[in-house]
Amino acid sequence: MKKLQEIGATGEAYVAAYLASQGAFIIERNWRIKDGEIDLVARESGVILFVEVKTRTTGKFGHPLEAIDRHKAFRLQRLALAWISLHDKWGSEYRIDCAAVILNGNLEPQIDYRRGVL
Repeated sequence: MKKLQEIGATGEAYVAAYLASQGAFIIERNWRIKDGEIDLVARESGVILFVEVKTRTTGKFGHPLEAIDRHKAFRLQRLALAWISLHDKWGSEYRIDCAAVILNGNLEPQIDYRRGVL
C-alpha cells in the first residue's frame, strides 16, 4: 500500500499533466507558507489558477472533493491572496479550481476537474 504522501503526489502529477494537456503552464507545485499549501499554481490564457487536488484510492468513502469543507475553502482563498501578494501579481485575474483523482489500481485514474469553485 502506498503512503498517503505518495498517493497525493501521484494525484497532483496526473492533474498537472491534465492541465498541461489543456494548454496550462504549471508555475509551482506544493507552494507552502506557514498557513498552508497550494497544491498547484498554473497559468491558463493569462489567468492564474490555484488548484487543490484531493486523491483517493477508492470512492468507497465518498467523493474526494467532499473533504473540502468551509474551513478549507477559506484557507484556499487566503493562500491564493498570499501567493498573489508575495509574487506581486496584484490585479491579475485568478481562479481557484479543485480536482478529485481516484486511483483504481491498474486502471486509468479518474479525474474530476472543477473550474472556479471558489
